[in-house]
Amino acid sequence: MVDITHKSNTLRVAKAQAVVQVSKGETIAAIKNRTVPKGDVFEMAKAAGFLAVKKTPDLLPDCHPIPIEYTAVNYRIEGLEIVIELIVKTIYKTGVEVEAMHGASVVALTMYDMLKPIDKGVEIKNIRLLEKKGGKSDRKAAPGDLKIAVLVCSDTISNGNGEDKSGKKIIEKLEAFNLSVADYVVVPDDKITIQQQILQWTNTGYKMILITGGTGLSRRDVTPEAVSELIDREIPGIAEAARSYGQDRIPTAMLSRSVAGFSGDSLVLTMPGSTGGVTEYIDALFPHILHVFSVLEGEKH
Repeated sequence: MVDITHKSNTLRVAKAQAVVQVSKGETIAAIKNRTVPKGDVFEMAKAAGFLAVKKTPDLLPDCHPIPIEYTAVNYRIEGLEIVIELIVKTIYKTGVEVEAMHGASVVALTMYDMLKPIDKGVEIKNIRLLEKKGGKSDRKAAPGDLKIAVLVCSDTISNGNGEDKSGKKIIEKLEAFNLSVADYVVVPDDKITIQQQILQWTNTGYKMILITGGTGLSRRDVTPEAVSELIDREIPGIAEAARSYGQDRIPTAMLSRSVAGFSGDSLVLTMPGSTGGVTEYIDALFPHILHVFSVLEGEKH
């Protein structure tokens, strides 16, 4: 099974369709009048669809067991065709398109089984996914001209006594979103030096400044203080979301003092100084955080 532990819960919706075609009008009449010998076709098939959605991971080996929080089955009759539409919703880390298609398939198969004694020409066709929503794929790509800088705050690395891994990890992770870093700088844990570098970037058109290191609890960890003094519009939810995401994975995530917000038109975000920490921050915040640039340009939330 695919590892989805790095994903966040979001509302996931999928709609699937299947079509049952009968061979004569009398069959449609029997369905409408509830005179099919095996019972009420619509209600029996709907119940079977509900069961199928919930049982999907029991039958398909790679499907994750997930909480199914809503399922609906709708029908419409078009001539000799019964069009089945099945909707599934959940709030989870992975989508429900397979559950929706499996449910629609079983609804159609149940109809076939119930109708075959009175109609030998029944066919099932056009099982397909109509739409899916939720997850990272819903977010638009960032502006192609987004100018990004990465700042590493570390006495040890700036003195040449250590190798930067977290800053390089940020650059690597951003590549998955087709984002490239235009500048990358290492500075010591010094408040004035950190602020000078940030101001240099905000004054030269950088739209996103990602900072790693100095968000902990030692007396040399001054990054949050340096950044907070430059932020004129804080966005508390960004750091809160990252800490909440991390808390589900490691209890000490609550100790991060990360801050985020706009300095002028530049989004400044601080992250922990470990590769694990920045990995979690990128996984928790991207690509959703890129929506701030659309809002900044006047688009609605």
